[in-house]
Amino acid sequence: MARENNIRQTEEEPKEKPIVGIIMGSDSDLSVMMEALNVLQELGIPSSIDIISAHRTPDTLIEYAKTAKERGLKVIIAGAGGAAHLPGVTAAETLVPVISIPIHGKSLDGMDALLSEVQMPPGIPVAVMAINGAKNAGLFAAHMLAIEDPNLYQRLQDYRQNMQTSVLEKNSRLQELGPKQYLQNMSK
Repeated sequence: MARENNIRQTEEEPKEKPIVGIIMGSDSDLSVMMEALNVLQELGIPSSIDIISAHRTPDTLIEYAKTAKERGLKVIIAGAGGAAHLPGVTAAETLVPVISIPIHGKSLDGMDALLSEVQMPPGIPVAVMAINGAKNAGLFAAHMLAIEDPNLYQRLQDYRQNMQTSVLEKNSRLQELGPKQYLQNMSK
């Protein structure tokens, strides 16, 4: 059985109970999974992040999944490479929605994880993002939560507006400088 200190919220959000749990099978996945955490924090969504392996700590994973709802989690984001069992095992043990992130691997460039994760058996759904698609996983979790949270819905609309403004500004600058000068400025 997992101890309470194994399942905790991040230091960045010490006062709010997490509603999104981010899990990964190895610390080598942390740089990818931080993209999900960063976007959730940017949108003000309390989150936790843990290393829990489906293969090396199966009891901890099962406890994490089975107690997710009672701990207040509304969405779980699970990143895994290779055989990628973490998202599927998690989904098998909870009704909390699971978003899966196939992690790019050394041997098959993440295709093994992607194919494993999109082949969930009927009855155990997992939403699968692109290989290393943690940012979109965070945004997808936010979209699900925004259905019942008008303030979050507005923050997501603002987020999209900021993306649109950024692209339009970049295009304006490209037109002003031309492609060669624009590229030179990008490399500085």
